[in-house]
Amino acid sequence: MKLLSVNAGSSSLKFTLFELPEKKELISGTFEKIGIGNSFYTIKLNGEKIKREVDLKDHGVAVNYLIEELTNNKIIDSLDDLDGIGHRVVHGGTYYNQSVIIDDKFMEVINSLIDLAPIHNPANITGIKAFRDALPNVPQIAVFDTAFHQTMEKTEYLYAVPYEWYEKYGVRKYGFHGTSHRYINKTISEYLGRDDLKVISCHLGNGSSLCAINAGKVVDTSMGFTPLTGLIMGTRSGDVDPSIIPFIMDKENKTCDQVLNDLNKKSGLLGISGVSSDSRDIEEGIENGNERCALANEMLCRKVANYIAMYNNMLGGADVITFTAGIGENSIDTRKRIIELVESLGVKLDAEKNDVRGKFTLISSDDSKIPVYVVPTNEELMIAMDTYELIK
Repeated sequence: MKLLSVNAGSSSLKFTLFELPEKKELISGTFEKIGIGNSFYTIKLNGEKIKREVDLKDHGVAVNYLIEELTNNKIIDSLDDLDGIGHRVVHGGTYYNQSVIIDDKFMEVINSLIDLAPIHNPANITGIKAFRDALPNVPQIAVFDTAFHQTMEKTEYLYAVPYEWYEKYGVRKYGFHGTSHRYINKTISEYLGRDDLKVISCHLGNGSSLCAINAGKVVDTSMGFTPLTGLIMGTRSGDVDPSIIPFIMDKENKTCDQVLNDLNKKSGLLGISGVSSDSRDIEEGIENGNERCALANEMLCRKVANYIAMYNNMLGGADVITFTAGIGENSIDTRKRIIELVESLGVKLDAEKNDVRGKFTLISSDDSKIPVYVVPTNEELMIAMDTYELIK
């Protein structure tokens, strides 16, 4: 089957076409600056990257160019060769605990959830509508960032706020990065030949979250009602005292939205270092003796270590710790420092094994109480796999 994985943003559209069940990637690409001028798209085919500057007035135009590229490059002979489309949808609320086939009822429900993800869900909906209009006969699937986390117990997903907030407005922990954490759990479980693993999954990138998984079910995750809380991230603050918001509103004469924007886009590694939100720039700053870069990275590592220790306790002892995403897969020094900080758990790193980037491998020493792996994530493939299973 030829299956398309799609991630639509407000002004972007990312795609990857897979052949399943072989899991072969045929073509991928990104459309950027849709509807805002100077638009273009890039495609990656047979190891070659091609960029085309075109007028992308809306997502529908981008979809038409995408179809054109698939046919012109002989990826498909006709639209009948496209077997299904899987869409990333950020928020499924409590309605969806797994991926679903998109129909008119789905469109009603997902529109009702816009309040929970006012930035992301409208963009995801726009992408879905564009593909449904262009390819009405192709089955389409929604794969949710939040679905995997729906197995959490009330003790973990409720906040100690007035209970009516939960009943009336759905105020609770939802968690995100679920597709990535699910892919990691599936990959490491298959590799180790076990379906009862207790996994601590560390998705560390520009956006970061940890997830405690017991036999395929989420026990807890670090992101909450929104992706803002939890770990220190590229530009997000992670956990802060909410009283900071009115305090800064008063001191800086800012609105609540402005302070939230600061916490989402001007905090984290960028806020502490004053240099960059990119961990590669932070590491370069550390090498050059920048104390604030060193402080930012140390704060990140300590926060991750604290969550690992907490999740190890919640799981009654983890069977495996995994690192994934941009920082998790590629930052040798950050992994090293995090593991040093959880040494009390009996976790030990092998320096030679840890000297690796972007490769599935064991990085802990033979006498480590908990094995530690680098497991490259592939959310696009996970979306395609869900699509395959639902339409098969």
